[in-house]
Amino acid sequence: MMKVDTEKCVGCGLCVKDCFPKDIEMVDNKAKINNVTCFKCGHCIAVCPKAAITTDEYNMEDVKEYNKEDFSIQPDSLLNFIKFRRTIRQFENKPVEKEKLSKIIEAGRFTQTGSNMQDVSYIVVEKGIQELKALTLKSLKKIGETMLANLTPQTMAYKRYAELWLKMYEEYLENPNFNDKLFFNAPALVIVTANSIVDGALASSNMELMTNALGLGTFFSGFFVRAAQDNKEILHFLGLKEDKQVVTCMVIGYPEVKYMRTVPRKDADIAWK
Repeated sequence: MMKVDTEKCVGCGLCVKDCFPKDIEMVDNKAKINNVTCFKCGHCIAVCPKAAITTDEYNMEDVKEYNKEDFSIQPDSLLNFIKFRRTIRQFENKPVEKEKLSKIIEAGRFTQTGSNMQDVSYIVVEKGIQELKALTLKSLKKIGETMLANLTPQTMAYKRYAELWLKMYEEYLENPNFNDKLFFNAPALVIVTANSIVDGALASSNMELMTNALGLGTFFSGFFVRAAQDNKEILHFLGLKEDKQVVTCMVIGYPEVKYMRTVPRKDADIAWK
């Protein structure tokens, strides 16, 4: 429930104006939250100049007072940071500290979600990577064999992936450590699950930025996401909740490669209306 401390409230009305579901009204020159249409987005907490609004739904210790020095970033620096990010597939043989993995997840936790559902969950895999790798490659092999046995002109474009998955599986069996073309011997995975693909994808994007800010590298394993779809063994291993789906798999570690510059991209496809 959202609460207003009437002793602190000065009746400025800022919370009323900023409340999208219109759940706040002014009564006797004090804000009153009805907690009927409220979806606990916290905008009223953030906008109140007197810190008069609290909630017992969440931990209020998460709330931080704004100051420009800690909360600002130069636009050009942010854009350059985004431009410089690279997909990493070369990792040092070095574990990732739990504190850093937790901070990456924090970046996901504070990402916006539709209707403030906060439906994103995270599965961290470290000790079980080898077992999950075997399950994933086995699944990809089965998918590849099915694709090759049922090729049509419409699916011919995926033939190369099917052949690659079979080759990855064969090479893995020959030398599991050396021929890891799935997770590239990274020390940690963070699997992002959600009810909404959009919510999970938005969280993952912010998590990648935090990964880079921490001096780590990552890539999103689309192969794993494909292998996990409707695969009971993988979903059981993950302990995936029934209402969730795997959105991304972040393969994380310390980079064993150093890039010296950004790369070019196509011009933006923009329609100005």
